[in-house]
Amino acid sequence: MQIENPLQQEFLKPEFIIDTLIRRRWIVIIPFILALAVGSYLAVTLPKIYEAETLILVEPQRVPTNYVQSVVSNEEVEARINTLSQQILSRTNLEKIINQFNLYADPQFEGMFTEDKVNALRKNITVQTTTSRRETNAFSITYRGKDPQKVMDVTNTLATYFIDENLKVREAQAIGTSDFLEAELVSMRRRLEEQERALEAYRTSNMGELPEQLETNLRILDRLQEQLTERQEGLRDARSRLAMLRNQASTGLLTDQTAAGDTSPREPDPLDPAALQAELARLQSRYTDKHPDIIKIKQQLKDLEANGTTSAAEAPTTRREPVQITDVRREIENTTADIGRIQSEIMTYERRVESTPKREQELMALQRDYENLQESYSSLLNRKLEADISVNMERKQKGEQFRVLDQARLPKRPVEPNMQMLFLITIAAGLGMGGGIIFLLEYMNAGFRSPKEVELTLGLPMIALLPFIEDSKTRMVKMLNWVATGVAVAAAGIMLVVFASLALKGVEESLALVSKVKNLIL
Repeated sequence: MQIENPLQQEFLKPEFIIDTLIRRRWIVIIPFILALAVGSYLAVTLPKIYEAETLILVEPQRVPTNYVQSVVSNEEVEARINTLSQQILSRTNLEKIINQFNLYADPQFEGMFTEDKVNALRKNITVQTTTSRRETNAFSITYRGKDPQKVMDVTNTLATYFIDENLKVREAQAIGTSDFLEAELVSMRRRLEEQERALEAYRTSNMGELPEQLETNLRILDRLQEQLTERQEGLRDARSRLAMLRNQASTGLLTDQTAAGDTSPREPDPLDPAALQAELARLQSRYTDKHPDIIKIKQQLKDLEANGTTSAAEAPTTRREPVQITDVRREIENTTADIGRIQSEIMTYERRVESTPKREQELMALQRDYENLQESYSSLLNRKLEADISVNMERKQKGEQFRVLDQARLPKRPVEPNMQMLFLITIAAGLGMGGGIIFLLEYMNAGFRSPKEVELTLGLPMIALLPFIEDSKTRMVKMLNWVATGVAVAAAGIMLVVFASLALKGVEESLALVSKVKNLIL
């Protein structure tokens, strides 16, 4: 809503408000300091209640229920937690906790009966379930007390009690069921184990010919047939190339060369004069007569002449077979060896495939005997096996169990009283009290505060303004007033910091901070 009165508009200007606060600063400072003092006192002296909470997750059975069915009663988790709560929060357990952590040992509880202590402890403990998607999958344990360390320790101890008690109850149920069935199944289990051993021994002795291995054997056999076909085709191709190379060698069209693409010179035959002469000519075109290879070939030619092996008739007999023919012959030998190995493997797998029907019949007979024995005692045996597995599962903690998801931690701030709210209320009360007093004083003040106010009130222009004449005494008082104001503002700031630390950080952390600052200063 728009204010039409010019005088009211003048009062709402920031300049007027700031000037008023400066003139009446002590009305703001003093209530604010008093409020901070009261708030700090309350923050230190009010009895503090700390709270610690631990969250426990209800983990489902780790082993899939399709494989292992627990014999422990599957009551609702919420009902089971309520049952465990009644056991754990019993008088015996709570007395143990009271004695363990020396609870209610303060002088104010000196005349308190044990029953009252137990009831007080039980009242400060809260067990609450957490439901997700219509299922209870977690629950929390909360404890309240005055000592934060004891609050944390008691909460964690209660969580341990819940976890241990749940494991004991489940294991006891599983063991009881197993013991009941054990007496009826000793002889039956022995016969079944004997039959199982016979069946396993048969499978081991006939490994490779079992029915479930037939498909694998057929796939391997098909692969071996393909390899045999490839090797036989390669053998035919190699034999054709060998015949062609021999034909070329007989007609003189094939020379002794390295494999295709290899252009490096080969070592000449030491018994072939023609080859030695050709190599000598090649080397002499590149090196001098003092080159070691030239000297070596000349010596070989001299040795041939001395031995009389340089005749044209003997030269062809000493010439070796062309390397192309040698490579093809070696390829034929390797391929022939592969074909023999593959054929041997084919015969082995064919025997396995042929023996599979016979093994299947024999295995079916053993399996039928085993199934007949199992069917005779299936109901009782299955229950016993489930009980044994369930006992083992519970002992190894693989069944449904409780696990601490969030462990209780040392509470830093009390839950009662609410320090943040106390801090805000104290600040608001100090400032509100000073502001309210200033508003009342200004509202009740009928004097003029400024020349502008005189003109607006009387509707006449200001002709002259006589200033306030200050003497030395007045100036001294004014200066001291401002010094006192500065000291008061500094004190208020320090008190505000202290109160904020007490309210937001706690007494212990505030004292630790003060100690650190003191050490730094000293």
